[in-house]
Amino acid sequence: MTTPNAAPDSYYQRTGDHTYKPTVQAQGAWHPDEQHFSPLGGLIVHAIDRYRADQRRADQQGTGRPADGLALARISYDILGLIALDECEITVETVRPGRTIELVEATVTIGGRAVVRARAWFLAELDTTAVAGTHDEPLPAPEQFEPWTMRGVWGGGYIASIDVRRRESAPGRAAAWLSTPVELVAGEPSGPHASFVMLVDTANGIAVRQSPTEWMFPNTDLTIHFHRRPEGGWTGLDTSVSFGPAGHGVTSTVLHDVRGPLGRAEQILTVRPQHAG
Repeated sequence: MTTPNAAPDSYYQRTGDHTYKPTVQAQGAWHPDEQHFSPLGGLIVHAIDRYRADQRRADQQGTGRPADGLALARISYDILGLIALDECEITVETVRPGRTIELVEATVTIGGRAVVRARAWFLAELDTTAVAGTHDEPLPAPEQFEPWTMRGVWGGGYIASIDVRRRESAPGRAAAWLSTPVELVAGEPSGPHASFVMLVDTANGIAVRQSPTEWMFPNTDLTIHFHRRPEGGWTGLDTSVSFGPAGHGVTSTVLHDVRGPLGRAEQILTVRPQHAG
């Protein structure tokens, strides 16, 4: 494994058209040689955004058609194994093209091995303001939450890089606002979905049901649904964690920005005791 660059201003540095090197800011919470999935999830959206922008430019040059007007409505990630803190390659392809519905797939490869596969649905946007609404209650504003030193529970460079404001109501039940001053990719602006998504996987760590020094509960997937585009610099998480009796768990989150609820995230967990030695 190569040593990651220590660049405090970004989670990743571009090394090629489709390759990225993580900095120590992307270091995971379960093991120092792993990447935290949260910034990687955002990086995948960033790579998909770049791919679709390139496709639109090529399409316009070939046919003169305008930009597609589609927005990310769902992205699901399958985590296929350990994600080493090392250079990764992200390849993207269109699975189902369309003017109103499009499905895109991305694969992350490290050392010749696929470690994440993601599928993203893009849907056409139109004005449905007259019927818009949700039963999800908005979170209080970030300034109404107390700062929380997440490093008191979790380690790693990623956890050290984020600003967390949290309210815990019970073990496995908490709400939090997250932000970060760290760029996703050095020198590259990120779109609103990538900037938002790069903090979402943190949900599994803000509402712990059991101490991570006694129990392991990593997630093997992440699925995010959006019913509108995120806005602003805060990611809000209203999170509940459930452990079942047979080694499985679910982390469920209502997602918020400063305007209110905007979607949901689900993570399946493998729950097992930590063993000494």
